[in-house]
Amino acid sequence: MEPKTSHARSIARIEPRRNFARNFAMANAAETDIVETDTDASALKRRLRHYYTSDTPEGRQFRYGILAFDIVTILFIVLTSFLPRTSLVEVLDAVFGIAILADFSIRIWISRRPLREFMHPATWADIVAIASFLAPIVGEGAGFLRVLRTVRLLRTYHLLKQLRSDFVWFRINEEIALAAINLFVFLFIMTAVVYETQHASNAQINNYVDALYFTVTTLTTTGFGDITLPGTTGRLIAVIIMILGVTLFLNLVRTILQPVKVRFTCPRCGLRRHDTDAVHCKACGEVLNIPDDGAR
Repeated sequence: MEPKTSHARSIARIEPRRNFARNFAMANAAETDIVETDTDASALKRRLRHYYTSDTPEGRQFRYGILAFDIVTILFIVLTSFLPRTSLVEVLDAVFGIAILADFSIRIWISRRPLREFMHPATWADIVAIASFLAPIVGEGAGFLRVLRTVRLLRTYHLLKQLRSDFVWFRINEEIALAAINLFVFLFIMTAVVYETQHASNAQINNYVDALYFTVTTLTTTGFGDITLPGTTGRLIAVIIMILGVTLFLNLVRTILQPVKVRFTCPRCGLRRHDTDAVHCKACGEVLNIPDDGAR
């Protein structure tokens, strides 16, 4: 009986160790799965951030693709203002809304400062645009706020650097291009405001062309009078168009008439605007090596 008792005691001592080893192995396997999942998520995030911010050929093509998508979105909104609300238009609304939602979600996810990204006005414009596509009751014209995303994209460091590198004309006329874009964005936003506030109650505003026509004639203070916005709201909209629109238009004219400058940061003093044929910095005399393809 003594050997059997000793054997039983040995098993009793070994069994807890086996259980501990088994539990430890299971916990370690679970932790490994979590690490692998986190690694996969981190790798995906790095890959997406690479497309959105890198200076590689695929990153540049991707950002041009986003810019093209934004322009197509705006054209879609304009064209559908002339068409009746059919099932096809509603399906396309949903497709655009889902695509914008995916882009919005990715940008928030890969951002190193999500809160700062979320508080940006263009981010809220995206939220309104998404709602306008996925829930049309919000208002079709609200999708026009997508143009804010376009101007934000054009003003990002990566895309501006890319445009300067790829297009000689943009490098030489960057100030003019940005001033024209600001005026263009203002025109389209105010056109959307006019359309959304007037097309249901004002027989003179039937589509975006009518709204754009009123916006342009008001901005240029031509005021033919064939289209008017009645009521206090209409007058306030006209006042905003005239004050801000004229300011942006004059800024564009000033930019066009001033001497052409090229943006290039002086390595010594930091001066960023120079003559297109400058060899030395006018502020400190430092030799400049401004990229030049020979086009003027």
